[in-house]
Amino acid sequence: MMHFDFMAIARAMPFLMNGLAFTVQLTVVACLGGLVLGTGMAIIRQLDVPVAARIVNGYVTLMRCIPLILVLFWFFFLVPLVLGYLSGSGRPIPLGPKNTAFVTFTMFEAAYYAEIVRSGFKAIPKGQYEGAKALGLSTATMYASVIIPQVLSATAPIIVTQTIILFQDTALVYVLSLDDFLGVAAKIAQRDSKLVEFYSFVAVVYFILCSAGSELAERLRKKAPNTVRRVKSFRVLGLPRP
Repeated sequence: MMHFDFMAIARAMPFLMNGLAFTVQLTVVACLGGLVLGTGMAIIRQLDVPVAARIVNGYVTLMRCIPLILVLFWFFFLVPLVLGYLSGSGRPIPLGPKNTAFVTFTMFEAAYYAEIVRSGFKAIPKGQYEGAKALGLSTATMYASVIIPQVLSATAPIIVTQTIILFQDTALVYVLSLDDFLGVAAKIAQRDSKLVEFYSFVAVVYFILCSAGSELAERLRKKAPNTVRRVKSFRVLGLPRP
């Protein structure tokens, strides 16, 4: 007869909470950093800035067409070699596992947020752009004060949905031997031979947090139904994530 010892979870709770704290921290930093970079890239593509727009387009396409785990390996193994070459030292300059995780997730998610924000630009009526120009606003002021606030409001449900996916993807940092929530649970589960208990607990926590995020996205969608319907995103259309 199988015996489950869920008290093992209570005993390991401090370690699990530390892992969860790191997972949340990585999610928040990658979300905010990725959203800022993604918005900048979306503006460059929207304005069709010579050369820069093509570079951004290539970057977004590249990030969306390769697995995240491969990008993690690139930043962990390849970038230190490039930095060493550029510095002239001839030796790799390691970023460290934690820095690699934060940089990789931020850069990777920036490509997805860029597409979301760009879809929001298309949802804004042309009259908003024309009205801002008629008032004599500069391009920078127009985007900062008029366009971007509306875009973020229109795309908020999709941004939240993408952030939920980001939260789930952070489990991939196990390849860098970092102690995220799932990684800590897996190590303790294997050490104590309590696989069912710990993996069940992890599943419940992920379910609760992601369900709360989905509920938030749905409420945001209901608050701005007309605008959100005009926002076409690869996520809304159900395209798979590479």
